[in-house]
Amino acid sequence: MKKLPLATALAFALAAPAAFADGDKFRMNLIGYQEVPAVSTVATGQFQAEISRDEQFIDYELNYSGLQGNVTQSHIHFGQKSVNGGISIWLCTTAAITTAPAGTQTCPPSGTITGTISAANVVGPGGAQQLGSGELAEIIAAIRAGVAYVNVHTSISPGGEIRGQFRGDRGHEHGHH
Repeated sequence: MKKLPLATALAFALAAPAAFADGDKFRMNLIGYQEVPAVSTVATGQFQAEISRDEQFIDYELNYSGLQGNVTQSHIHFGQKSVNGGISIWLCTTAAITTAPAGTQTCPPSGTITGTISAANVVGPGGAQQLGSGELAEIIAAIRAGVAYVNVHTSISPGGEIRGQFRGDRGHEHGHH
């Protein structure tokens, strides 16, 4: 077995933690109590995401079940805990929703969807929230800061039946820049 030169081994050792730095993998539960206003529902969901090393993609898996209404859509929103924010990324939609970007996958009544998000999938929300289309780096920063959330909307709860907030930096507050 050939040994690496010390400088090369040190470079690998220093680079490895950056590839898996805190905040690159996220997992959350979606429940009705996280919605604004809170929703009393038996529905549950889970969302997992991993940001690529080069920060050009986010791979995700969303699963949900027990929804009391018919699923209409699911998104990643730009907004802090206990506040509704604008849509940043569409995860899935149904025929009932005509505002979804072309190519958005169909939401199952319950089950799992997976996908890969790129800058092309970021739709905003723009306006007063000042996060524009294509700004993947900005939504990644928001996710890491805990000011983004995932929710699933239904016919009974059009504002969302279940929601999960990204915790960002393992729950630590971020100061102003």
